[in-house]
Amino acid sequence: MEKSPVCFVIGAGDGTGSAIARRFAREGYTACVARRNKTSLSPLLQHIKQDGGTAHGIALDATDEQQMITAISSIERDVGPIDVAVYNVGGFVKGSIAELTATEFRQAWEANCFGAFVMCRELARTMTPRAKGTILITGATASLRGSAGFAGLAGAKHATRALAQSVARELGPQGVHVAHIIIDGGIDTPAARERYSDLIAQLPPEGMLNPDDIAETYWQLHRQPRSTWTHELDLRPWVEKW
Repeated sequence: MEKSPVCFVIGAGDGTGSAIARRFAREGYTACVARRNKTSLSPLLQHIKQDGGTAHGIALDATDEQQMITAISSIERDVGPIDVAVYNVGGFVKGSIAELTATEFRQAWEANCFGAFVMCRELARTMTPRAKGTILITGATASLRGSAGFAGLAGAKHATRALAQSVARELGPQGVHVAHIIIDGGIDTPAARERYSDLIAQLPPEGMLNPDDIAETYWQLHRQPRSTWTHELDLRPWVEKW
């Protein structure tokens, strides 16, 4: 029996990552979802299975090279071919450049860029022989410009964008679609509504990015015909200043 294609989502948090996994699962993909804490994946796994989909949870520190290698090889061996992979990790510490520690800066780079590099390298080894596959990397406003207090994030996201460009130019001619998605604005999640309740209350309808709408864009990117591949696009609410 032929195995179902796999959508591998690294950074399957309660907002964008979970929405992407659910969107692909509805299309018959087996969703392999990863977070540092596997227990926190339980609500997402239950949701997908209740909707008739198939999902597997993976405990993964994206900054650990061996954990990434093991996760990808295990999925390919035990679950099915990874047809689409999403890197949706974005840890950082906000702070003045005079106060930012070397450890904080390094950790932001490791979470945003190094983990994406290892994922892309390992997937290149599995996808290019098949001459197919999609790699989607989540960026941010900081991918395009650095703001005061965001040196760690901007440095990491700029590097991740450059990585995505290099990988796209190398793997595209080999049949692998690589796209970088810039999320420019606040994402509407329960955590955001709790933390920024007063600010969000002042926004008009659809004044924040809806995770399900983001996920739809990721799905459409994956479905693009080869004659019209997009490498980079930006998503922002209609009221966002840019």
